[in-house]
Amino acid sequence: MIQKNWLVGWALLAVVSNACITDHRDDPTQLQENPAAFKEVTSVDLGGEAASEISAYDPASKRLFVVNNESAAKVEVLDLSAYPTTTKLQPIDVSALGGVANSVAVSGGKLAIALEATNKQANGSVIVLNTSTLAQIRQVEVGALPDMVTFSPDGNYIVTANEGEPNAAYTNDPVGSISIINIANNYSVKTLTFEAFAATQAQLTAGGFRLFGPNASFAQDVEPEYVAIASDSKKAWVTLQENNGIAEVDLVNGAILRIHPLGTKDISLASNAIDPSDRDSKISLATWPLKSFYLPDAISYFSANGGGYLITADEGDAREYSAFDEQVRVSSLNLDATVFPNATELKLPANLGRLRVTRTAGNTGGVYKELYGFGGRGFSIYNAATGQRVYESGKSLEERVIAANLYDDDRSDDKGIEPEGVTVGMMNNKPIAFVGMERADAIAIYDVSNPAAPQFLQLFKTGDAPEGVLFVAAKDSPNGRSMLVVSSEGDGTVKVYQPDKI
Repeated sequence: MIQKNWLVGWALLAVVSNACITDHRDDPTQLQENPAAFKEVTSVDLGGEAASEISAYDPASKRLFVVNNESAAKVEVLDLSAYPTTTKLQPIDVSALGGVANSVAVSGGKLAIALEATNKQANGSVIVLNTSTLAQIRQVEVGALPDMVTFSPDGNYIVTANEGEPNAAYTNDPVGSISIINIANNYSVKTLTFEAFAATQAQLTAGGFRLFGPNASFAQDVEPEYVAIASDSKKAWVTLQENNGIAEVDLVNGAILRIHPLGTKDISLASNAIDPSDRDSKISLATWPLKSFYLPDAISYFSANGGGYLITADEGDAREYSAFDEQVRVSSLNLDATVFPNATELKLPANLGRLRVTRTAGNTGGVYKELYGFGGRGFSIYNAATGQRVYESGKSLEERVIAANLYDDDRSDDKGIEPEGVTVGMMNNKPIAFVGMERADAIAIYDVSNPAAPQFLQLFKTGDAPEGVLFVAAKDSPNGRSMLVVSSEGDGTVKVYQPDKI
């Protein structure tokens, strides 16, 4: 009898133990992972340059969709149902529907593809497909050059940032715009433009907003780049990269509420030191009489301490067309002798001479009293409600890259590490930021639970020129663990990284 009771008890204990294990596995919110220990799990080579750009993942079909513009406009379809084994399926050929595919997004079994027109200055479109059957649901016309597409968290809206770039001759410059597609309302679309903000131009430019395209109106000059949406799906924030600003958008009422100018980064401060030369035979961060426009590319929204925040990858970007190129090297400029008494020394190749700056600011009659470079060489965090910058990484991100021996000194004269992609995912109930650096071929990971003081966790090497940085939550991934998907434009690879369990 005693032995029988012991066996029953042991059986019950085994059942309870197995139930606990099963519950833990089926409830990834209870899974504890180490966000400082991401490692590469699998990699797929999709071709050469431009074969792997932006990615989106569908948890229902366990498919990864990747923009591939190496030879034709298409979206690769990767089956992760047997993960980590990855099977390449028949790609989605969209070349007959328009020009180049620029971005993809997934929500609720729908795949949205942002497609520019064959004539890049004409209106583009968003193609919506079923993620399982790949049958087309709708094609919706949006503004010119939709460069990024995303769904709102509730799945009700598709939003595009329509960059509206001019042609090479700068004779056709479409207006930049933001399109909001209301899925529930039969995919109705409202495209927002920026004419109404022309009256505030003086105030905006005083805050560091840039308007400088040849013969361009305010609306033509604005170039939306990337979209982040609040967790309640009511507001969006859109980077206006070349303009050095962020637009705040009311999605419910379909209106642009305001533009936040982003100011400049003072490189004369020790905390903001840079290496401006690719010809000094060394990597050395120092201060210089220089300011730099942040010019953010990617942006992501996250919540912390009961508030909403935005994080931007401050890549920098110059307008470079056959009819208009704003870039000029400091060595070729006429520097004001009063402001720059050591101008001859500054213009040496080993000092500031090689640095690319903009010719559109800081000068009067061709004499430069101030110098303005491109990009922040790091990332910024903003209070979403006020637009106030609460953190800027200064020189710290480049210092991390240098310490990891991943810094490319050939890019010192041209925006340094170029942070391009950024996203934030929840791990262990904490917001974790992933910053992709195009010229360092690396990802940096930070805990942003305290947005004013992010905690550095890890830095690791990726493929060549990472562009797409996609976080997949543990509950959505094929194996119940968080995934980071990095799409690298330079070598056409897609790499998947996962963290260690705790």
